[in-house]
Amino acid sequence: MVSAKETSSKEERNENSTTNLSIDKLKKFYHDMLLIRRFEEKAAQLYGMGLIGGFCHLYIGQEAVVTGITSVQKHQDTVVTTYRDHAHMLACDMDPKGIMAELTGRIDGYSRGKGGSMHMFSLEKNFFGGHGIVGAGTSIGTGLGFAHKYKNDDGVAIAYMGDGASNQGQVAECYNMAALWDLPVLFVIENNKYGMGTDVSRSSAGQLYRRGEGYGIPGEQVDGMDVLAVRDAAQQALNYIRSGNGPYILEMMTYRYRGHSMSDPAKYRTKEEVSSMKDERDPIINVKSILLEMDVEENDLKEIDKEIKSIIKESATFAQESPEPPLEDLWTDVLVESK
Repeated sequence: MVSAKETSSKEERNENSTTNLSIDKLKKFYHDMLLIRRFEEKAAQLYGMGLIGGFCHLYIGQEAVVTGITSVQKHQDTVVTTYRDHAHMLACDMDPKGIMAELTGRIDGYSRGKGGSMHMFSLEKNFFGGHGIVGAGTSIGTGLGFAHKYKNDDGVAIAYMGDGASNQGQVAECYNMAALWDLPVLFVIENNKYGMGTDVSRSSAGQLYRRGEGYGIPGEQVDGMDVLAVRDAAQQALNYIRSGNGPYILEMMTYRYRGHSMSDPAKYRTKEEVSSMKDERDPIINVKSILLEMDVEENDLKEIDKEIKSIIKESATFAQESPEPPLEDLWTDVLVESK
């Protein structure tokens, strides 16, 4: 449970969220969130053209969460997430060309075209994958936390899950183990209000960030549509963990504008609800407004948009020109024979 001291710190953070933030830092937030948005829009377009097979889950609307958390990570920190994973790869500085090539099943993709949208990783960037099994990333993240503690490298494992995954039994087991062994794990619940198509209020009892109380794990609920609030909460949580106090839970209250996956028409919510979130809470528009209030020229922001559109266009072209994996690749990375 969040203590009075922690609650006070949260209020102070909200009060001073833009204090000491340079224009360059705010522009970086704007750039990174816009890159995710444009990448996902292009992915949706390629999916509609039949160039992406299998499942495809978009992150549009949730950009502030991974952007804010990544901005306060250290280079040795590790990340593992769910099948809604393109944004987390981009935030880890993975090459958009390689990500797009993987989405389209091409050999130049991060998993040589065999993982697709839901399963790719990069050891070089300490990104340990998106995972199609609901809740699996939490178990892997707890293992990564054990590795950090064993190596004593001051690293933290950041394990993302959705609100639906938070109800999985393995999540409770992970909370228990992480607390028992004081593992450096930041559990991030991306609560976008709907697990598949079910409102979280109909599927989950209580507040998700308080699920760790029985194990002595502190938690906090954060405005996941505000990149500054996310950054500040993540910084406090990571400081707590790096001080040797064990795990921490952040429940990010966010929202996805599209369906659960590309095959979901999202008829379980009204158009008015989605429009209201886009008009009033959009994380990119909010940062843009702050920059304009700080007398940043709109043309400067248009240049950022132009640069990102060029990156996305180049990535899509690269992906479509990359060859498909050869037939013999069906047998690679499947079995290792011991001697």
